[in-house]
Formats: sequence, C-alpha cells, structure tokens
Amino acid sequence: MTPAPTALHAARRRSDLAAAADGTCDVLVVGGGITGTGVALDAASRGLRVTLIEAEDLAFGTSRFSSKLVHGGLRYLATGDVATARESARERHLLMSVIAPHLIRPLGQLLPFAPGVSGRQRGAGAAGMAMGDLLRLQARTSAKTLPGPHPVGTARALRLFPALNPRGLRGGMVTYDGQLSDDAALVVAVARTAAGLGARILTRVRAERLHADGAAATDTLTGERIDIRARTVINATGVWAATLDDGLTLRPSRGTHIVLDAADLGDPAAALTIPLEGSVSRYVFALPQRGGRVLVGLTDVDAPGPIPSVAEPTEAEIGFLLETLNRLLAVPVARDRVRGAFAGLRPLVDTGAAETADVSRRHLARASASGVISVLGGKLTTYRRMAEDAVDLAVRQYGLRAGPSGTATLRLIDDSAPGDVVEGGALSRAAVEHAVRSQGAMTAADVLDRRTRIGLVSDDRARALPAVERIVAETLADLP
Repeated sequence: MTPAPTALHAARRRSDLAAAADGTCDVLVVGGGITGTGVALDAASRGLRVTLIEAEDLAFGTSRFSSKLVHGGLRYLATGDVATARESARERHLLMSVIAPHLIRPLGQLLPFAPGVSGRQRGAGAAGMAMGDLLRLQARTSAKTLPGPHPVGTARALRLFPALNPRGLRGGMVTYDGQLSDDAALVVAVARTAAGLGARILTRVRAERLHADGAAATDTLTGERIDIRARTVINATGVWAATLDDGLTLRPSRGTHIVLDAADLGDPAAALTIPLEGSVSRYVFALPQRGGRVLVGLTDVDAPGPIPSVAEPTEAEIGFLLETLNRLLAVPVARDRVRGAFAGLRPLVDTGAAETADVSRRHLARASASGVISVLGGKLTTYRRMAEDAVDLAVRQYGLRAGPSGTATLRLIDDSAPGDVVEGGALSRAAVEHAVRSQGAMTAADVLDRRTRIGLVSDDRARALPAVERIVAETLADLP
C-alpha cells in the first residue's frame, strides 16, 4: 500500500534527510514543538521549500506538558492584557471552527461560590467571564461552539464537580473554553499537515550551530554530521532558544501538573477553577481528561539555571497543588492518590518583572545579529499567529517569494489512530502501528509518552512497555 503523503515514518526520514543534505531549502526550522511545526506548516502552505529539524521527537519539550486548553485568555483580562486576550480568543475561534474542530471540544469550567473563594474573587471572576464572552462574540465564535457563561445553583454545581464540599456552597458561575484531546496530538497533526505540503520533518537531528544561511547538525541516530543550507533559518526551540542565539535573554518558568484518578473526585463533568488565596488573576484548575484522569495545575515559578532535557516537578509544587485543590473538597485528596506529575518550562522573554506570573505572554519574532530569526514566548493557543509572524518576518527580511499566510483557513488532517487508549493504559496493536507508520514514532517512548499519554502514569507505562517495545520493533522492521 502506498503511504499517504502526510505519513511520517523512519523510511521517509532517511529519504528526506538525504535530500536536505543535498540541496538548499527556503526555510530551515529548528524545533519540533507546536511553534516549530506551526512555522513549518505556515511556510509550506505559502509554497516555500521547508526543512524542519528536531533534536529529539515531535512534542518532546514544553508542547506536551500544557494544560491542554485552547483558551480565550481569561487570565490575561484579569491582568489588563486585553490585546493578548483578544488574540487568544480569535485563535481559539479559528482552531475550534476551522483548523482543528476534530481535536477540540468545549469544556465547562466552574468557579464555585464557596467559603474558600472570597467575595472579591467571585466578583472578579464573574466580571472576567462576562468580558471573555464579549471577546468570544467579537471573534464570532457561536454559542453552539462555545456556550456563554451562566450562573448555576448548588445542586448543579455538585453535579458538575461532585467532590466539592457542600457546606457553605452557594452555586457558582460556569464558563466554557476549548479542551484539546491531547496537546502532543496537535503537534503531530500540524507536522503531518506540513509534510503533506512537502515539508521535510526530521526528528533526531540536532542543530549544533546556526548561521544565516543554514545549520551544522548531527544525525543523533548515526552520529553523522550534516550541513543543511537554507535561505533563512528560524529558531523555534523554545526554552533552548538562547543556547543557539546568545543574543536572547529568556526567563524560563516551570508549570507543574499532577494526575489524579477522576473517580477520586466523583468523575467530574466540568473543570474546577480555584483562585489562589489573595489573588484575582491566578488560578489552579482541575481538568477532567479522557481515560478517567484529572489534571490539576498549574504552577508558575522561576526555573533558573541549565535547561534540563525534561523538567521535573518538585515535591513542594505537588504539595501546593494538592493543598489548593483540597481547600474546596469535602474529602481531601491524599498525597498517595497522586498517580503522576509532570512539568514544562515556558520560554518567557525576560522583561525584568518581579515574578514570572507577571511576565507578558505576548510572543516575539526577531532577527538576531547573526541573521537567524527567533520566535519565542506566546502560548499553545496562539501558535498559528506566532508562526505567521515569524514567516512574515523571514519573507520581508530575505526577500522570499511567497504570498500571505493561508493557515487561518487550512484544516489540519484527522490523525486519529485506528485504536485507542482506554482507562488503565490498554493500547491496541493498531494504534502502535499507526504511530510508527504514520506519526513518526521510532521508539516505545515516542508511543507511550507522546503519541499516547500512557506515560503520564508510571504504573500504566511500565505495564504497557514490553508489548509496545515488541510491536514498535516489528513495525520498524516491516517498513521499506
């Protein structure tokens, strides 16, 4: 059977790597997260010849460690950043109505009027929801796609989040945002859509040095050194961007989540929004997920020092999230009920703010003295606009012959596997084979930690690992 033009697999990687080393592309993108794949898609959709290199796997870094929300920027409104909130609402509209409606569903979010939520926080939250709904209307997002905010009584609040403490509960306000089925799946869908337009998507290729007309790189599978020539280079490596451009000053912030069993919270039907004590702009969220899990997050703390390959949550952060959640529950969740925890590093641009929570989430696209363009900051929701701005800058800076971006009307491919993950981490052979034959997975870790999210719970991962390793090896051996 002839592979689909969007299929990513080891055989295509070998062919594309040889071609990348043998010619000159228009745009070389460094970084295989949501920003880098978004840049590759934007450039390829304009007819430019694109090569993307990624040192590890697609969605290896921050992109797989988000809250999996496509949100309208409610928090930005609370801090007065209306421009970022408006941009988020518009990009959410495009994602939910045109670009990826098959990957996103509306998720109710309950702000409970409970003893642990002050009158000031209730008022600010309700006002913010009303302002957010105005932005929804401005973005032309229909109520069918995202219903407007509305009050609920106590009985309804308890049905939405049964673990709430009923004592003193006086109902609450519900608003709606978009929830991704999976953030890593969005990255893979963007990458595969770009590949279908001719982009070369090369994982396990590490950039050693960037310059205005290309990069020196290493194939980490073979150790071979490769020179890739390009008319422009775009650095989209997130928190690692400053390691390739010493003119950048970043201030990484660590966002941690914990993973709970939904059953321990009464199998909630909506997310819970919990204002931090004394704050009207910072929240912890308890977010129901498929597969019987709930994510509770997230922290926003400085993460100075060397950038780790994979960030690790601290025990203090796990304790903070549990303590914040338990303030509103009838029965506290004990530490031993935490099934997993993960952390991602936000690539914030250093503005000199006292705390990372106060650093703007606006993105930045700029050309360095070396001629390399870097794009950083921003949020998962606004990846498309970040990519458009970066490619626009490249077109202007280097005189590339390309039209305007067309990604606002370009639907991503439906990358769903012919089998799925169910509660407890069961995974069909067909889903593993699909990950290897079409989604670019090359190891069991790729499958468990990024093409599925079984790896978020270490016990589930350990049970699935032997069978997945065997199927991956057999499928790779069967490729041309």
